[in-house]
Amino acid sequence: HVDSITVFAKCHHGWHYHPTQVGAQHPHLNFDLLAAQRAAASAIGVRTPVYISAGLDERQAKLNGGWLRRNQDGTVPWAGKLTEAGFHELCMNTPYLDTLVTQSRETTRLYGEHGIFLDIVGPRACYCSTCIKTLTDAGEDPRDQVAVDRLGRNVYLNYVHRINEAIRSERPDVGIFHNGGHIAAGDAELAAANPFHLELESLPTGGWGYDHFPLSVAYARRLTCADGSVKPCLGMTGKFHTTWGEFGGYKHPNALRYEAAAAIAQGARVSIGDQLHPSGAIDIATYGLIGAAYAEVEAKEPWVRDARVIAEIAIVSLEACASGGANKGHTDTAASDQGASRVMLDGHLLFDVVDTEESWDAYRVLVLPDAVPMNAALAERVRAFVAGGGKVLASGTSLLLDGQPVIDVGCRDAGEFAHDPDYIRPSEPLAPWGDASFVVYAKARKLELAGGTVLATRDEPYFNRDLKHFCSHQHTPASGRAGGPAIVSGRDGILCSHPLFAVYQDRGTQAVRDLLLRCLRQLLGKPLVDGIFPAAARVFLNRQAVERREVLHLLFAQISVRGNLWGKPIQIIEDLVPLPPTAITVRRLAKPSAVTLAPQGTALPFTWADGAVTFTVPTVECHQMVVLAD
Repeated sequence: HVDSITVFAKCHHGWHYHPTQVGAQHPHLNFDLLAAQRAAASAIGVRTPVYISAGLDERQAKLNGGWLRRNQDGTVPWAGKLTEAGFHELCMNTPYLDTLVTQSRETTRLYGEHGIFLDIVGPRACYCSTCIKTLTDAGEDPRDQVAVDRLGRNVYLNYVHRINEAIRSERPDVGIFHNGGHIAAGDAELAAANPFHLELESLPTGGWGYDHFPLSVAYARRLTCADGSVKPCLGMTGKFHTTWGEFGGYKHPNALRYEAAAAIAQGARVSIGDQLHPSGAIDIATYGLIGAAYAEVEAKEPWVRDARVIAEIAIVSLEACASGGANKGHTDTAASDQGASRVMLDGHLLFDVVDTEESWDAYRVLVLPDAVPMNAALAERVRAFVAGGGKVLASGTSLLLDGQPVIDVGCRDAGEFAHDPDYIRPSEPLAPWGDASFVVYAKARKLELAGGTVLATRDEPYFNRDLKHFCSHQHTPASGRAGGPAIVSGRDGILCSHPLFAVYQDRGTQAVRDLLLRCLRQLLGKPLVDGIFPAAARVFLNRQAVERREVLHLLFAQISVRGNLWGKPIQIIEDLVPLPPTAITVRRLAKPSAVTLAPQGTALPFTWADGAVTFTVPTVECHQMVVLAD
């Protein structure tokens, strides 16, 4: 059930697995293993893009120690010390790049007709002697982090230019991918380094978790090639129980079934990582695991090919904003972006992640999480979005320019409260708790009402925990004193005084999430897809224009935590508990001609009223598609 397998020309250890004039073949290999792998794949109609370890080459690290990338303290990234087992990264600002260019050219010429994949690359801060000399020769200070980061970016872009030029000189139309493990939101220059397709590295068990990929793909799936076509994305997971390089580690087949289904439901293709045993023999258990997941993908391909993911909410990514990682305190970029994504996933709302340059016209609600840095140009874009009928949900400082919100959210800003943690009391009781004050682990902005409606108020704690006065094990309780508005609704949208998205990511407080979902549903009115789902269910709606149909994807799995890896919990899926029959409403422009389950082909009874089709999906195990034909 596989149509492509990436086979290796050169590994992290620096050995080639084919005869080479510009490197060194593995000393215990006496034939062209790469050619043999490609021949075996070709015999069963499988394409073979070729892998080159670029950032790691242990052979060159030992032969040319001056080419090693250095941390500021002189250690080497990855292994740290030269006396410790492990890989040592090389710097692309040294003659190593010339060696890599030559190797890439040879590999492309001999084996590269299906594409080249270069690994362990990206902008890197480096303090090797070459980089320090480059900075000092340019009159810059190697102790200046901004200058070091700028050089790292320029070195990477030079690497991309030279490698792409070398590969295209051999095969002008071959696909190229430079893998750095992350596609940065809003960085068009780095995205353009991969002109043909994107691979989103996201191993849920390897520290990424199951909520990482939805955030990553929600931005990447809309990036375009030079000709304006949508750039294909692959979701890259692995067969391992933990992460790369785990021999004898296997995730449960149900986990891989879910991960593959989640990728195709969100507009991506599927890539599954493995590692060949040094004997050269493939592991039958691994390929049984992969084949079972791909069998399901193969059966579902007609309903995911050339599908466009539909979204009605746009999250403006903090990562994509000019401030980068400069946000401090509770509102670091990763927490706010990830928290916003998790709120949408748990609430079964349809969303994209956007930057500040692209069009927002397709969306009904714009979310500005926690600390989106406002300037005059962005303020004008937000006002234009509202003037076009859109609504805004913002939190923290996101809407503030010159100290005040740039649109009418029914309140003014009057600075920051000192209390941390703080408390919120919703104006309407919040199920299942009723009338209560909920702790929020962050400081609030002071909001002064200006014609808006208060959706929640602050319930002030008695005082901050301090040497002079403290209460209980963690913090002071709420005092019952109203501390002003915490969430206010105005003509153009809703403003939350706390950075609630980062709070939800950091603490997982269900009440915080449900308050945000209450705000989003108020702004949306009637969402495109509606139903009563458990929080762990995932809902996506795609459109296949050529086939003139929508495809609704329902996914459900119980995620457990077992053990840890590098201080992060290992998230696993074992049992696939079926969802009971669920009534679902989908709003669309016209009554569908049919509603069917795919790939089963079973017709579902449905009703049509007020621009919405309602039907009941029978038991869902892992993944179910529902087709709404025009």
